[in-house]
Amino acid sequence: MESLKAIRGALNIRELLAGAGSSALVLQFLPAEVGDDTRRIVLRGLFVLFLAIRSWLALVEHYVPEPYLDEFFHIPQAQTYCEGRFWDWDDKITTPPGLYLLSVATHQLFMFTTCSTLSLRSTNLLATLLTAMVATRCHMAIQAQHGQRSHGQSLHTGLNIALFPVIFFFSALYYTDVVSTLAVLIAYENHLTRVGEQRPGILNDVWTVVLGLAALLMRQTNVFWVVVYMGGLEAVHALRQLRPAPVEVPKNMSLVEHVRFYLWRDSVGERHDPPLGEAWPEDWLFCTVSIGVAALFNPGRVLRQIWPHITILSLFAGFVAWNGGVVLGDKSNHVATIHLAQMLYIWPFFAFFSAPLLIPSLLSLLNLPRTKTLATQMTKKIYYIPYILVTLGVSVAIVKYNTIIHPFTLADNRHYMFYIFRYTILRSIPLRYALVAAYTLARWLVWDTLSGSPSPSTNQPPPTTTPKYKPNATPSPANSPNTSTALLWLLATTLSLVTAPLVEPRYFILPWVFWRLLVPAWRPSDYDSNFTGLKWLRRMGGTDPRLVLESVWFLMINAGTMYMFLFRPFYWRDAEGNVADGGRVQRFMW
Repeated sequence: MESLKAIRGALNIRELLAGAGSSALVLQFLPAEVGDDTRRIVLRGLFVLFLAIRSWLALVEHYVPEPYLDEFFHIPQAQTYCEGRFWDWDDKITTPPGLYLLSVATHQLFMFTTCSTLSLRSTNLLATLLTAMVATRCHMAIQAQHGQRSHGQSLHTGLNIALFPVIFFFSALYYTDVVSTLAVLIAYENHLTRVGEQRPGILNDVWTVVLGLAALLMRQTNVFWVVVYMGGLEAVHALRQLRPAPVEVPKNMSLVEHVRFYLWRDSVGERHDPPLGEAWPEDWLFCTVSIGVAALFNPGRVLRQIWPHITILSLFAGFVAWNGGVVLGDKSNHVATIHLAQMLYIWPFFAFFSAPLLIPSLLSLLNLPRTKTLATQMTKKIYYIPYILVTLGVSVAIVKYNTIIHPFTLADNRHYMFYIFRYTILRSIPLRYALVAAYTLARWLVWDTLSGSPSPSTNQPPPTTTPKYKPNATPSPANSPNTSTALLWLLATTLSLVTAPLVEPRYFILPWVFWRLLVPAWRPSDYDSNFTGLKWLRRMGGTDPRLVLESVWFLMINAGTMYMFLFRPFYWRDAEGNVADGGRVQRFMW
């Protein structure tokens, strides 16, 4: 009852009108071609999202009115900026001041009299609504690149990204994660406009630099996304504009002549970049080599496209040199290191949160008649089983030599990672190695979902005229991302994670968001209705029934984490049982 009173008190007429106005304002960012019926649906969706976030904010304000955990540093620093003291800085803060500057600007815009804890937390409410809209626009642009258009699916995807538990949880707390995600998505949407048929003009080049720096002002690690990922995609796009004349492969060539011929083809822009759904592991290598050779022989074309990203990287390097490191403030507990185990942990993370999206891949594993086809196709690629064995060996080596347990992980039992490590990695050495099987399975499911799960009813081998196929050996969806896109995503993800010694779900937000935007749609109506497990999915309707399951799954996780944060507080006690930390209430969170 107390909770309902808090929500009813927050959702008064004034707040509801503000929510309707905010939703209508965000709606204006929809592309002009979206029809009126869809706009009305989007408006309702945004308003429902506002009600959910505002209710969550009201509960946090009621039960946790004082700054909590990292808010203890962020809120006083923002209040210092609100007072106009922009040169006063708390040395314990490690991220740039972008969030605080944005809060000052929004408070001036909405004419708030004070920078209270509630008003500062409200910054992330509007940022989450905008995140849903910008993610929707990005998904529309990605679909347009593949010649498809489903505004309803893009809207649902954008709303689900805003409901992503790690994003939604911090929508009611004064943390940098939501605003940082929004800034990177805005830069990404601008990037998507730059990879069209026409080369962007000088004004857009300058705007790209501005947006990139704004993203870095929110968080330093965003450099991997606005420079490596987006810059890499634009370099590939510039090379894609090369249109060499088709040349037949000469017959009876020696190995050296083959190498020379293919290097020449790559140098004139004949890239090897198949859809990910049609690529085997050797295609990943050939794709990297062909794009590298093409870039080496066409540097001018590439530089003309990516000079804004080079500028961003140069300015960031200047900041690092001036600051004496990437981290602001407390550098002792945030020393960059090589933490390859992060690239093992990310796959179970994705598999847990995106379990509904993995359904087609799971069904393909359970479809026993397809197992014979899968085994047959794998044996045709004689290196594939050794490839799997090598990846397993590398994973085991990483577990043995590069498992890093940060002191914060062991010392802070307020975070879920404390319990995950405690009951898995720290429980026993054999279990630590046994988890390699879980990492491998999760990695395959996530990668297969990204490449586009095929029709489970297809039991025939692929046509022999098509030489490259992934292990499930069936045609990929039309909107399957190119191999280069997937590899650049993997590279940016790796760079952003392996340099962090601390394992935190918040570090996985951007890798997940970009992965989620690239996941192709799945239409069970196109597949054999007799396949086990599809009948009930088809009854749900829509172009991709996984979206509904994803929404329900996220709502369940959010409800659970909200309950634990608000209603299961605890106290720290010392060895004698006395209340520690000044009697402060501790709460569970990501």
